[in-house]
Amino acid sequence: MKTAVILCAGAGTRLRTLAGDAPKPLVKVAGREILYRTLYLLSKAGVEEFVIVVNPQNREPIESFLKETGVSYSIVINEKPERENGYSLLLASDSVMEDRFVLTMGDHLYSEEFIAQAIGGEGLIVDSLALYTDREEATKVLCEGGRVRDIGKELQRFTGYDTGFFVLERKIFEVAGRLAEKKERLTLSEIVREAQLKCTFVSGKFWTDVDTPEDLKRARRELIRSSAKGSGDGFVARHLNRKLSLRVSEKLVDRVSPNQATGIVFLIGILSALVALLNPPLGGLLYQLSSMLDGIDGEIARASMRTTRFGGWLDSVLDRFVDFSFLSALAFRMEPSGYALLWVLSALFGSLMVSYTTERFRGAYQEDAYRALPLLRYLPGRRDERILFTAVMTLMGWFLPLFVILSLVTNLRVLLTVYLVWREKGTQ
Repeated sequence: MKTAVILCAGAGTRLRTLAGDAPKPLVKVAGREILYRTLYLLSKAGVEEFVIVVNPQNREPIESFLKETGVSYSIVINEKPERENGYSLLLASDSVMEDRFVLTMGDHLYSEEFIAQAIGGEGLIVDSLALYTDREEATKVLCEGGRVRDIGKELQRFTGYDTGFFVLERKIFEVAGRLAEKKERLTLSEIVREAQLKCTFVSGKFWTDVDTPEDLKRARRELIRSSAKGSGDGFVARHLNRKLSLRVSEKLVDRVSPNQATGIVFLIGILSALVALLNPPLGGLLYQLSSMLDGIDGEIARASMRTTRFGGWLDSVLDRFVDFSFLSALAFRMEPSGYALLWVLSALFGSLMVSYTTERFRGAYQEDAYRALPLLRYLPGRRDERILFTAVMTLMGWFLPLFVILSLVTNLRVLLTVYLVWREKGTQ
């Protein structure tokens, strides 16, 4: 399918307190407009042409926005938006050239996984679980024999929830036309019921509609939660750091860019090194704080669809800078000599090499090391673990034992990583 119809002719009055004068499809959720998210994900799924149905009041801002996105689109104006969304669909009939097309709403959010599965379905996409939306407000659907038998918010017997996502054939316009001749107000639910559309179940994936400020907050929270990195996180990151970073990201995602977030965390890390020169325990606490916040740039980038290769590269470089600075500050406090100096240098080398080996693996094999080499996840010595250990040892004032243990753990991890890469990739 190359065409998608997106209905954006509603008034969106319940969101006015947060949206101001912006049409609901242009309300930002986790740093990105609702409409942008739909356009981006449908484009990734192969849609090339978008038919956007608008009302006269929101045409100008929506069309200005569409021009900036660079997508191929046509605008259809619904001069009578009070005739409801079924009438908006009917107006799109002359702009849809393909026999099969996608229909969705301008106030709905979907995950990439949802769209990838739904776009291969037929008829109305139904969710039997509706994990991420208000079930009381959602439209219920009764599917029997693979088709819609009834639909409505007040259904007592139902098999799922209307996701607002459809894969339709052009003959749906014939059904809409017949009903429009009889009814002044025509809803999509009435068209669905009359056509007895096929039901395709896509359950448990993220989708929601955004009608109220509460919906907006819930959607932002879920988008941030789903932006957690996952495969590269160590034990400390999963069970401690992410608890804080996700909360902070939720507050900052609409206020700062990913690169600004990177800069903020970097400055906290450098501050920790400077403070450690004067007060190592306080510096250790700041170092751990920088580690707990280290994920916010990636979380904001993924949630707001602003991930870039430069951002990932910059974050990695600045992390190494912070680690080297903090450990160097502790070494300066120690004034090591002899064997102590060797332990310090070995710990600095090992700490940098742990990150270098995984990053170099990505560059050499174009794969994430933790996915390609699952055993890496169980080796101690990842950055989040090292920083927490460093902060605790700094609080205790045990500087030399810190460098000895860091040296042993990090260099052993590097050697084991080399062995795992050789075992899996040695013939490539």
